[in-house]
Amino acid sequence: MEEAYARSVSEVIEFFGVDPTKGLTDLQVIEHGRSYGKNVLPQEKSNPFWKLVLKQFDDLLVKILIAAAFISFFLALANGETVLSAFIEPSVILMILAANAAVGVITETNAEKALEELRAYQADVATVLRNGCFSILPAADLVPGDIVEVSVGCKIPADMRMIEILSDHLRVDQAILTGESGSVEKELDATTATNAVYQDKTNIVFSGTTVVAGRARAVVIGVGSNTAMGSIRDSMLMTEDEVTPLKKKLDEFGTFLAKIIAGICVLVWVVNIGHFSDPTHGGFLRGAIHYFKIAVALAVAAIPEGLPAVVTTCLALGTKRMARLNAIVRSLPSVETLGCTTVICSDKTGTLTTNMMSVSKICVLHSLNNGPVASEYVVSGTTYAPEGFIFDSLRAQLEIPSQFPCLLHLAMCSALCNESVIQYNPDKRIYEKIGESTEVALRLLAEKIGLPGFDTMPSALNMLSKHERASYCNRYWESQFKKVSVLEFSRDRKMMSVLCSRKQMDIMFSKGAPESILSRCTNILCNDDGSTVPLSAHIRAQLEAKYSSFAGKETLRCLALALKRMPMGQQSLSFDDENELTFIGLVGMLDPPRDEVRNAILSCMNAGIRVIVVTGDNKTTAESLCQKIGAFDHLGDFTGFSYTASEFEELPALQKSVALQRMTILSRVEPSHKRMLVEALQNQNEVVAMTGDGVNDAPALKKANIGIAMGSGTAVAKSASDMVLADDNFATVVAAVAEGRAIYNNTKQFIRYMISSNIGEVVCIFVAAMLGIPDTLVPVQLLWVNLVTDGLPATAIGFNKQDSDVMKSKPRKVNEAVVSGWLFFRYLVIGAYVGLATVAGFIWWFVYYDNGPKLPYTELMNFDSCSTRETNYPCSIFSNRHPSTVSMTVLVVVEMFNALNNLSENQSLLVIPPWSNLWLVASIIFTMILHILILYVQPLSALFSVTPLSYAEWTIVLYLSFPVILIDEILKFLSRNSGIRFTFRFRRADLLPKREIRDK
Repeated sequence: MEEAYARSVSEVIEFFGVDPTKGLTDLQVIEHGRSYGKNVLPQEKSNPFWKLVLKQFDDLLVKILIAAAFISFFLALANGETVLSAFIEPSVILMILAANAAVGVITETNAEKALEELRAYQADVATVLRNGCFSILPAADLVPGDIVEVSVGCKIPADMRMIEILSDHLRVDQAILTGESGSVEKELDATTATNAVYQDKTNIVFSGTTVVAGRARAVVIGVGSNTAMGSIRDSMLMTEDEVTPLKKKLDEFGTFLAKIIAGICVLVWVVNIGHFSDPTHGGFLRGAIHYFKIAVALAVAAIPEGLPAVVTTCLALGTKRMARLNAIVRSLPSVETLGCTTVICSDKTGTLTTNMMSVSKICVLHSLNNGPVASEYVVSGTTYAPEGFIFDSLRAQLEIPSQFPCLLHLAMCSALCNESVIQYNPDKRIYEKIGESTEVALRLLAEKIGLPGFDTMPSALNMLSKHERASYCNRYWESQFKKVSVLEFSRDRKMMSVLCSRKQMDIMFSKGAPESILSRCTNILCNDDGSTVPLSAHIRAQLEAKYSSFAGKETLRCLALALKRMPMGQQSLSFDDENELTFIGLVGMLDPPRDEVRNAILSCMNAGIRVIVVTGDNKTTAESLCQKIGAFDHLGDFTGFSYTASEFEELPALQKSVALQRMTILSRVEPSHKRMLVEALQNQNEVVAMTGDGVNDAPALKKANIGIAMGSGTAVAKSASDMVLADDNFATVVAAVAEGRAIYNNTKQFIRYMISSNIGEVVCIFVAAMLGIPDTLVPVQLLWVNLVTDGLPATAIGFNKQDSDVMKSKPRKVNEAVVSGWLFFRYLVIGAYVGLATVAGFIWWFVYYDNGPKLPYTELMNFDSCSTRETNYPCSIFSNRHPSTVSMTVLVVVEMFNALNNLSENQSLLVIPPWSNLWLVASIIFTMILHILILYVQPLSALFSVTPLSYAEWTIVLYLSFPVILIDEILKFLSRNSGIRFTFRFRRADLLPKREIRDK
């Protein structure tokens, strides 16, 4: 039924044709079941496991690698190699791809858990009236029109319209839908609000919420997908996972690289067509296959096989560091997304605030001497710990607050007129609450006021254990007074009372809304001498003005407390007893902002990140909190910066676009508004981080570029998120952003390192093919270099320290290339040197090495015709392992020096020395040990077609390798000082195409 909240009870009953005293008949149940369906959330189709696995291989570079693996396998077999030796190279490639696929499958499986956990919030059974009888039925059997009875502790089984309240009142915890911690009182009257949100629909109880007080009957108006929980599920299903900026860049890079590889491979093959018929190959077809093998080797050299593994490892290392900051990462790619976040949409309650309601102000009547004077006290302490002090209006701390009569009676009333509990959790080492937040705040006030009669009371309390201290003063008052009768809170009275007896004295304590308590008071307690005086119109006006100040300007939640002496022996209370009360005082409570939030928000502003406060609370409260935080003082007032969700939705398209660019606060929101905000910001090319904790936040968390759930939040929110904050603290988000930026910088460095290394390998093979000299490196040697010698240092680059100014620069643009034009030129130079040095080592052994053959260069170029000519050297010399071993070792060592170049993009090694990253130094040492092992340990040297090197050979390796540092130092110097930037005529003067490649 549409807009049942705006219809009267009789209209809703008539719409469904149900008798509220008898419920639906069996025939009506069948008819309604056919019309509206079952009360279950439909099972969504999940991708079969095999499809998830195949999806991980839907990448151009991966496909090229798989093709290269199989081609090399069949070519090896064609050359007469055994199956085992032919399979070595392909098996290494396939194992790496399988490991990367496993990471992808696990990530995608986690994302689907959110929808499963949504079902945990559905009720199992319901008390239903049918055919004039109540019975307990499975909640799945409910149909619209059913009359359902709910009571304390019940989980609401469907969306229902209230038709009868069977107790004084009904309160429902809607936190999973609204994110607001306070329970909501329900009523029967129709709602007149336009564009009503969940908080406005006070006559509707929503599926999945819980009754915390009272008993009532309601008629079912929505089942299954047509409920609040169903709409959240639909929103989550409609949300497609956003591709992270780094993933986009790597996809673009992969496509670009694939085109380059294909071009070079074809070029190498075509250039050598004339050599296909050389006698050494044994025929044209064998020659074609030989050069095809070279092309395949080139593809293997050009593709950084270890890149996905190294990216994953670096992000995983980042997650460990972030876990120490209380940010638990669920999705590895989201770590990098943090680095380019431009907008953080933050929940107010629990993220910017402590979510711990506490009394911050007290107002009592000081005395009537020299006219009535109201005293105001400030209370410190903003957690559930019984710690804090009370200060007078001059900010002087009260040594023994309980010696003041009004404060003493406030403590009594707060302890006795209360059903909540504070306890110490030794496992978590924190104080926890059970019950309503306002009642917990009063419990804490009683603890801060302390007990009378002991001069050493404050210090004596501190000597107690944490478990004893949690409610020591409250327990004292509960032991002194015996509770006789209770008048529960009701909506029409807006107060509650409790009758207590102590030593032949009966007292009724009351608490409630200030306007309700004040209207029932005739006397007031004085704080200077404990006397009771009549509550005059002048005093009443003073108190009402103070209440207006607390509730209006300071946006405090206010309660008034009062007492009344009762006749001896009275055993029960009636509503008539709640008159002629004596006013004790007024208390103002707030959910205080976290101490560290102000600096965190200022840090965001310095980093070019905008913060939008998103809350279900009203506009005034949200603006007041932002003023208390103090980070938004530069805005003056919030006109043009603060909107309710309804106000924002009603704006014309152009004004809405302008409002989005200025918005600081969005209040009175519900789930659809959060998702709408994320989409609107993303349409303006913003990278959005959204925080949330309730089931209501799940669609927005899933839609955001990075969804951040609270550690104290629901399982649904956590499953839909990319990151979980263990401490629910906004400052942790900012620390995570800084870490994300540092991780991206390091990721960028090792990607550049691997690119320059692979350019070197391509140059090496290409130059060798162009010169017509023998193969400098075989494919298995290239694989060893790519996986082991490239992989370990590249991973260690991920340990580079965070720059001190990482949060002083603007967020990088999403379409910023990983490697820009000037950097690409730099790494082309470095790569060209790496390749040429590798070929130079190979030629040196044949032409210049004293213990080598010392061939003329022309003989080396004509090696393929050796068997057809008479020579003064054996043709077997071209199969010697020494020259390729020298080449491979030059390639390894030059890349180790190149790894040192990547400690910083532009800073010299004299400024950032190698020992600034000991992990990198250790990885270089370990890599060299591994390389020496394959050279000098026999089974390994045979496997990789290498042989031990002499002292002279190691010397030339170092001579050829070290200049890479000098070349990069010159290029860094040019970057720092002359501002030279070479721009290439690519599509955006950078390496990567602008077109975004999205996941299919």
